[in-house]
Amino acid sequence: MARGNREPLPRATQVSKKMSWLLRHGAEEEGLQFLDGGFLNAADVISNRKFKSMKITFAEMKEVVAADEKQRYTMMPKPDTDAASDKPSDFLIRANQGHSVKMESEGLLTPVTKENAPATAVHGTTHAAWGLIVSSGGLKAMGRNHVHFASGLPAGFTSIVEHDEATQTAAPVISGMRKTSTILVFLDVARAMDAGLTFGLSDNGVLLTEGDKNGLVPLELFQRVEDRTGLGVLVQDGKIVKEAPASWAKGKGKA
Repeated sequence: MARGNREPLPRATQVSKKMSWLLRHGAEEEGLQFLDGGFLNAADVISNRKFKSMKITFAEMKEVVAADEKQRYTMMPKPDTDAASDKPSDFLIRANQGHSVKMESEGLLTPVTKENAPATAVHGTTHAAWGLIVSSGGLKAMGRNHVHFASGLPAGFTSIVEHDEATQTAAPVISGMRKTSTILVFLDVARAMDAGLTFGLSDNGVLLTEGDKNGLVPLELFQRVEDRTGLGVLVQDGKIVKEAPASWAKGKGKA
């Protein structure tokens, strides 16, 4: 899997990418049927033709699940099965979020209400994508089942709004945002719920919504949008307060 003149991806990354594709997008294409909660039998995953081509072992699968820094996967023994078993047929595995294949949220996501909603819901995006978000009127799932929001800011990210305690979390946020994000979209979750949007929380702390009837999380529900590279606040309380430079649309904004 060479990438031009660059070194091939580490073996663990190759295995993870293969797992991610199958568990999130390709299971039905490969003739696999999801069980309750979005799980697949680990033996079916191991025996999949694309896994066989890489000679991926059950031990490798378990290592990738345990080591994944974003906790993308859940693996558990089947009911009434010894957790110490070394048989893949005794285990179930799933991706915690990011699916494009349709499935029931029950068993996969924890329903979110105003009472248990995270204090912060923030979506990370790029300069180049921001113009598309504005022109479409908000955030869309873009081929996936849900729009994703991190339930707080990841390590190394800070809000430019001073003394905003809502952006602070007791534990580091592990998933829901790329490290390359230059735009932070903070959602007013309570107002979004009042507008009819429903939410679920994945096992790795990602807040998910299908959006409105058109699959959109409207810009009017954005609490605030910040540029991390110096332009400041772009949207406040659902209203655009600062226009982005034309260079962003051409991919020439700051990285």
